[in-house]
Amino acid sequence: MTLELKTEGDTHVVVTRRFAAPPEAVFRAHTDPALIQQWMTGPDGWTMPVCEIDPTPGGTFRYEWSNGEQGFYSTGEILEVDPPNRIVHVERMFLPDPTPDNHITTTFTADGDGTLMHCRMTLPDAESRKAMLASGMEHGMEASYARMEALLGEG
Repeated sequence: MTLELKTEGDTHVVVTRRFAAPPEAVFRAHTDPALIQQWMTGPDGWTMPVCEIDPTPGGTFRYEWSNGEQGFYSTGEILEVDPPNRIVHVERMFLPDPTPDNHITTTFTADGDGTLMHCRMTLPDAESRKAMLASGMEHGMEASYARMEALLGEG
């Protein structure tokens, strides 16, 4: 399944994608730094040289991306974790200026022999959501999730 991205109201983005792997594997791919670094790199040509995450309530994360000429990073806090069903976190991107906080709830639901991932993002206002969508986020997410699908297929 390819990535499905929808908007709701003025401030929400909802991303849905099915993976041919069990919820435990998809959840782990979202919380294990060694795995995150392999798939969450966005469009081809980018890498994640820094991936730090404490996937526990109150834990923090920092991800840094580079394409050899430019880079950006994100930081955030983990608010809730219910393995392998749900992660709630808040993140902000630094592009280089910080973006407004993006509150994200990601769920992983068994779907036959795979997992249906549902990611609901809540931005503070319509302008912030418009800027996020204009950033090319959807293309980067699809490339990253395709990489995760391949990675999980190898496991």
